Amino acid sequence: MLTTRYVDGAPNWTDLGTPDLDGAVDFYTGLFGWEYTAGGPETGGYGMFTLDGRTVGGAMTVTEEQGEPSWSVYFRSSDADATAHAVEQSGGTVPFAPMDVLDFGRMAGFKDRAGAFFGIWQPGKNPGLGAVGVPGSLCWAELYTPDVPAAAAFYSAVFGWESVRAPYPGGGGSYTVIRTGGGGEEAGFGGFVPLNTVPARAAAGPHWLPYFEVDDCDEAAADVERLGGRLTLEPMEMEGVGKFAGAVDPDGAEFALIKSAPPPQS
Repeated sequence: MLTTRYVDGAPNWTDLGTPDLDGAVDFYTGLFGWEYTAGGPETGGYGMFTLDGRTVGGAMTVTEEQGEPSWSVYFRSSDADATAHAVEQSGGTVPFAPMDVLDFGRMAGFKDRAGAFFGIWQPGKNPGLGAVGVPGSLCWAELYTPDVPAAAAFYSAVFGWESVRAPYPGGGGSYTVIRTGGGGEEAGFGGFVPLNTVPARAAAGPHWLPYFEVDDCDEAAADVERLGGRLTLEPMEMEGVGKFAGAVDPDGAEFALIKSAPPPQS
């Protein structure tokens, strides 16, 4: 499960790149109850989404030449330069080399062997997201990839992640859960999904997909459409997991919603 007690390799940031920042702010504040604080010239206009005073993500304007509208997922690194080297040594690429963001921290952007983009955040004054795992915040991350074993090997080499196959409730296959190294079952924060098993995801190519926790998946899904977005997966329930749905915002950035099942009672 995600926690703000970040260790290396854990998701500690997410942000939105969009061609219409004002429109995106209207959509996400309406959907999740977030507030938005615009960034000044010193941040290049990069702003922050907050919930009850805690940061839940960032947002910036991205032109068509810079890339498609998307949410990106970042993972904690205590040494951005060493992680960049590990990415290259493991067959990935470094589109955005490590750089300082004032005194807030150090960031970089990479692509894995299959071409899925991900980032890292080396904390400075900003340790990362102020809230995760609660309604209105990041709670899970999935990688859609054409080769799960290859992805597992790559991210293990870069971050030391562990992966384990968990059977779906009632049979019918299994799901590859990923977790930070040495943390055990409680350190699970996401999963690897074969790209060709989900047609809507396959069309987008290899990518990371953030999940945001909600109080009620059906209501949140209805709000997506009311606010001008679109559902890519109607709300569906899975025993032991919860109720989840896939969505895109009005400009086409993909994300997912989930009302997580309560943890099993010991």
